[in-house]
Amino acid sequence: MLINFSNHPFDQWGEKQLKAAMAYGEVKDVPFPAVAPEMSAAEVNKLADDYVDMLLKRFGTSATIHVMGEMTFTYAVVSRLKALGIRCLASTTEWNAQMTDVGQKLSEFRFVQFREY
Repeated sequence: MLINFSNHPFDQWGEKQLKAAMAYGEVKDVPFPAVAPEMSAAEVNKLADDYVDMLLKRFGTSATIHVMGEMTFTYAVVSRLKALGIRCLASTTEWNAQMTDVGQKLSEFRFVQFREY
């Protein structure tokens, strides 16, 4: 089983990422929390503890967890999960940015692979 712990729901992924995810079995979404930039390190660590506890209660230790989001929270969650022997993945992408004639930046991300933390 693959737990998608991110703000990008599984059903909105492109074909290549969907196929890569299915290699892990069933995929379940767990929405990534909003991590306010004003939060202290202690608050981020408490939030990480709460989410790791929730993930363990819902899925146990046998699932692989795709963790993508705010970096300090991601680091805290991945550190805790790996210490418990839980496999954690990041998604890697190619990024292409272009400026439009009206000064807007258009960004396109193309999934390449899952990479283990």
